[in-house]
Amino acid sequence: MQERSGIIKMNGDPLTLLGPEIRIGDKAPEFQSVNTDLQPIGLKDLQQKILVLSSVPSLDTSVCDMETRRFNNEATNLSSDIAIVTISMDLPFAQKRWCGATGVDRVLTLSDYQQASFGHSYGLLIKELRLLTRAVLILDKQRIVQYIQLVPELTQEPEYESILNKANDLLSE
Repeated sequence: MQERSGIIKMNGDPLTLLGPEIRIGDKAPEFQSVNTDLQPIGLKDLQQKILVLSSVPSLDTSVCDMETRRFNNEATNLSSDIAIVTISMDLPFAQKRWCGATGVDRVLTLSDYQQASFGHSYGLLIKELRLLTRAVLILDKQRIVQYIQLVPELTQEPEYESILNKANDLLSE
């Protein structure tokens, strides 16, 4: 398994990512996660929409909570041709509880807890924590990676405006 060090940090301490580096222009790799009802979901199962894939360490942390709520709110203003998916290592039961408690209903949450398939395939699994790093990827309808934002400090939010602008720009391409 490929290891990449020094790309991300948590509270200033460097961490190691496992898996390949995904680049803009790459064909998005398949992965296998589960939804909140324990049903297997992979990239092939997601509707042919522009996909905003938001990788977070845990919905039960303040920054991940704020990020996913923000994406849920932003989804109300996005075209129906754009879908937002948040993926974490949280158990599906915890994701379902969190979504119910916060009213998040426009973002699909997926759990990578079983095999870390998404984390390994996209190079976003943190070796030291066995959690996903904070990152956002945008895939076009042909499943080509069009945007990547790897947040360098795990405790910080992503740059939402550039993400939303890119997703909207892809609608006209």
